[in-house]
Order: sequence, then structure tokens, then C-alpha cells
Amino acid sequence: MKRIVLKVGSHVLTEEGRIALERLEALVDLIAELQKAGRELILVSSGAVAAGHTQLPLDRNASVADRQALAAIGQPYLLKIYQTRFAHHGILSAQMLLSADDFDSRKRTAHARNAAEKLLEHNVVPIVNENDVVATEELVFGDNDRLSAHVAHYFGADLLVILSDIDAYYDKDPHRHSEAVIRKVVRSLSPEELEAECDPHNPFATGGIVTKLQAADFLMRRGGRMFLASGFDLTDVRNFLLEGSHRGGTLFEPLHAGGHSGED
Repeated sequence: MKRIVLKVGSHVLTEEGRIALERLEALVDLIAELQKAGRELILVSSGAVAAGHTQLPLDRNASVADRQALAAIGQPYLLKIYQTRFAHHGILSAQMLLSADDFDSRKRTAHARNAAEKLLEHNVVPIVNENDVVATEELVFGDNDRLSAHVAHYFGADLLVILSDIDAYYDKDPHRHSEAVIRKVVRSLSPEELEAECDPHNPFATGGIVTKLQAADFLMRRGGRMFLASGFDLTDVRNFLLEGSHRGGTLFEPLHAGGHSGED
């Protein structure tokens, strides 16, 4: 796994109306460790709207315009925190704002991919976020899960890792069923699983498990792989990426996993 896209959700990055700095620092430390091990890292980070809310506490049930204003405040604020933390490791980071429209155009997709390639060539960590300031529907659906799957596919990553408040995919809802068991490896998803109602646990997290499954399905249909693990405790993802040990979390991979070119 040479190139990894690592997506972190807004519920991981914020807590009680503030940026969860300890978790953000642990994430940056992990990325630095992976980079030293020879991996190329692209970070897809949610949290711009939530970060903006820490500076300007508008109504949590905000209109699209209010959420766009929060995103405009939160994007540079969140990036500044990331840049400061990465600098402690001597790592330079850069911001890339993308939207669904960018993947509807081969030319725009190629430009974005070329920019990412140049950054990775110089060991810069691209920090990707949805362009919430101009997005409309994207502010409501996805929480960057589907965006991260597109980034992983079109930017030629070997693996997408989603770090969330959801630590794995279970055979039933673990919040309602104490006997729920983790599905460690998933190779196909049913239409019922992909169309279930979203059930997020956070006002700013708009995806829940469903968009994560949709991201996994998008990649598996194209020969890609995804790993879902906790963003609160990075033990499982560290074991998986650095030690090759799959103790917790869920790996989504097709029956005949292989590389993908970034072209449909």
C-alpha cells in the first residue's frame, strides 16, 4: 500500500463545540509515522463547518447560507491548525478544495490529480475538503465519505481509510444489539445496505454508516479497497497500516482485489 487516502470525520475532529486537538494531533502523528515508513498520504478532512462554528456559533440547524459562512470561516482556521501540527514533524501540508463537479469533468479531474501528484512528489500532504462555500447539496449529503472514495479512485490510491465514530461495520446495529459482531472483511454489499436511512450521531456529521458503505461500494466496484476504523482510538488503524495486523475495523475489498488506474 504505497498511496493511502485517509478520511477523518467531523465528529472525530470536534467535541463539545471545540476542536478536539488531542485527536487531531494523534492523527497528524500517525500520518507522519506513515510518511516516514515510505507511504504517500492524502488527507480528506471534514470539519470546516464545525470549526467555523467554534469561532461564530450560529444555529446548529443552520440554513445552507449559514453553513457556507461557517465553512468560509472554518476552512482556513482548520488548515492553520493542521499546518502548525504538521510543521512539528517538518512536514508541509497544502489545501485542495474539491466538489462533485470536479469529478464530472475529465479535464478538471486531471488537473486536480496532477496537482496532487506534484505535492506528493515533494512529500507534501494534500489536505482535501469539499468546497462547502459554493456547494449546496454536498453540504447536506456525504460528509466527505463519497468525496474521499472519488479521491482514492481518481488519484490512484491503493487504499481508502475512513476514521470515524463508527469503529467498524457490524452484522447489526451495535447501539441497539449488544450481541452485534464486527464484520472484519466485506466483499459485497446489498442494495438494502446501501439504501438504508442515514443515522448520524452528530449535528455536523451528515453521513452515518450508509455513506461509508456507499464509498466502499464505489471502490469495490472499481477494484479498490477501503478500511473503516475508529478515529477516537487509532490502535486498529495503526496495527493494520504499520504492522499488517487486522485486529479491529472492517476491510472492504472485492473478491478479486487489484490496482486501479483512476479511469472508469
